[in-house]
Amino acid sequence: MKITLLVSTFNSLSQLVYTYLCERGDIVDVVYANSASRDEEIESFSPEIILSPYLRDYIPKSIYENYPTYIFHPGPLGDRGAYSLENALGKKEWGVVILKANALFDGGDIYVQKNFEVRNTYKASLYRNEVLSSYASVLDLFFENVIANKKEQQDVSLALNKDPNYQIDWDNDTTEEIVKKVYTYDSFPGIEDEILGLKVRLYGAWKEERLRGNFPKEIVAKRDGAICLSTIDGAIWITHLKEETKFKLPATYVLKDRLKGVKEERLPLIFDKSYKTFYEISCNIKDEIAYLHFNFHNGAFSSDKCMKLKYAFEYIKTEAKVVVLMGGQDFFSNGIHLNLLEDSKKNGEDGWSNINAMNDLVKSILFADDVVTVASLHKNAGAGGVFLALACDYVIADEIVILNPHYKTLGLSGSEYHTYTLPKRVREEKAQELLDACLPIGAKEAERIGMVDKVFSHADYMDNLQRFCKKIVSNEDQCGDFLWEKEDYLEENKQLIEQARENEIAVMHSEFWDKESNFHKLRYEFVYKVCPLVTPKRLKIAAKKGREDA
Repeated sequence: MKITLLVSTFNSLSQLVYTYLCERGDIVDVVYANSASRDEEIESFSPEIILSPYLRDYIPKSIYENYPTYIFHPGPLGDRGAYSLENALGKKEWGVVILKANALFDGGDIYVQKNFEVRNTYKASLYRNEVLSSYASVLDLFFENVIANKKEQQDVSLALNKDPNYQIDWDNDTTEEIVKKVYTYDSFPGIEDEILGLKVRLYGAWKEERLRGNFPKEIVAKRDGAICLSTIDGAIWITHLKEETKFKLPATYVLKDRLKGVKEERLPLIFDKSYKTFYEISCNIKDEIAYLHFNFHNGAFSSDKCMKLKYAFEYIKTEAKVVVLMGGQDFFSNGIHLNLLEDSKKNGEDGWSNINAMNDLVKSILFADDVVTVASLHKNAGAGGVFLALACDYVIADEIVILNPHYKTLGLSGSEYHTYTLPKRVREEKAQELLDACLPIGAKEAERIGMVDKVFSHADYMDNLQRFCKKIVSNEDQCGDFLWEKEDYLEENKQLIEQARENEIAVMHSEFWDKESNFHKLRYEFVYKVCPLVTPKRLKIAAKKGREDA
């Protein structure tokens, strides 16, 4: 089919649908809803249907009356409006639907629906996990129902959902209530508050079990960029803040000198999760297999986080035969920390430090000849985060995961040993194609081309991952032979591998240090979420190629 994706931005759900359609064999065009040539783009492509996985604006009558248009709404039957997920939190069950666009806001017929249990989590995490996986599970059925015209009327008797309009009352709200309020607006727009005289929005709430203050809202500690504030019945960590007109940063970077005298409350490098507090790196060891978790906000790896994870990996590999890189709650990794680089007064120096720290982390994994390494891509990964995974001996992926193995959309050529690891898996021509196309690929396509070794179903992914790792450990002779061969291979090819890094860094030097580098402009647009006024050309080239191949 010829299908247009009409979207406000090419977000994770849009990419999930895009890769699903590509793997199905459809010809897919993407149109940005705010594009000045939106109507002309749609008319020129002449789609059979239009899908809108992520849309912030009304669809005009001129579109939905001329093309069958379907909206992905993150709420169950009867829910309508712009604040669905804000109202989902705290409920036992929620759902998603795909409905046909008409004149009534979210009022069209429903062609597929799926309910799910609501975790105690923040809004963005619910979207990135339960909402996306629910949609992934019903896309086949959606198309079957469209063909059969099988539908159900939307219940329009209820009023549109509303913004809960929460505000934190530090003198009366319990820790639980504050966490819920922060969760409701995380990661957008963030709940408004004032801390140490500065008007900010709050993100990243974690309960604290041990620390206490003398009065509500007292800052009692800081850790890894987060601040700990006392409450009437305990304390809470806030990891990130955002000043109006600015962008999200670790809390200590926003408050800076205002935190003078606040103690740094450190944790062990790998936290044992023995009590409730804010932490980023943890590990579970079972059956000589170490599952190393690194839950960095939005998958962004700053220089210090790269270093900590490197030290954690180097320690934990002495405790197990297999080390599995697990990533975080919402992302595996998205590479270097762009927000911190935008905030820096020394963009070039700090960018250079960040990419070299990332390279050192990748090197420690790539050259680990005394342990079998496995990357568990059960969350999305982008840019350097993809190549962090490819440094492992084995790469396993969840069937619904989306990978973005490229850098050029940010004006970078990239490093992380990608010129060695990617061609090694997919050959030189395909590697260059992936880097140049700057398009997402699904897990199944990644497996087909050899980028990942195994793809497991979403429903029983963790069980299959554990079985895969246990099989490695159970055959001692085979495992030992693998490590001997790995050690020999790395020794023979050490110079070749290191040369790949040197060549990459040589190209990247000017991208960081040159003030006229396109990286600085594109990084600014990314961090400030500047939406382009035209649909990116890379999304059009893909549709053109599909028409030519059809």
